[in-house]
Amino acid sequence: MKISVNAVWDGGVTGKGRLKAEYLDTNIAIPASLGGSGNGANPKEILVASVTTCYTATLTFVLESRKLPVAELTVNSEANISDNEFKITHYANIVLSADATEEQIQSAQRATEAADKGCDVGNLLKKADVIIEVQGKVTSK
Repeated sequence: MKISVNAVWDGGVTGKGRLKAEYLDTNIAIPASLGGSGNGANPKEILVASVTTCYTATLTFVLESRKLPVAELTVNSEANISDNEFKITHYANIVLSADATEEQIQSAQRATEAADKGCDVGNLLKKADVIIEVQGKVTSK
């Protein structure tokens, strides 16, 4: 797999840039807290967005492979970053159809953990001592 990403920057530390890939086009900037303009995504946001995308796609694959009746799927991720810890928590919310069985609900709950284990980007970050946790919630309509 080959991935090409292009970054163009204008205006020094307080400037901004543009980050482009095949299906990505976004403004980037140095955070205001570090003396930048803050008028764009910063590297840590993009990193967390990357692992959230990977987790969500993997979870979608796992749910579909189990043939679960998913009506809605949302994942909100939160990162807490300090000098001695980088922790990301994925809050997965799965809504199954109204006729979902208890067995399907339990399978969907297990899928939230399976997706964490199967996410390549998350696994790379874990090797760099990033803590990744999942809090999955499964309901039916």
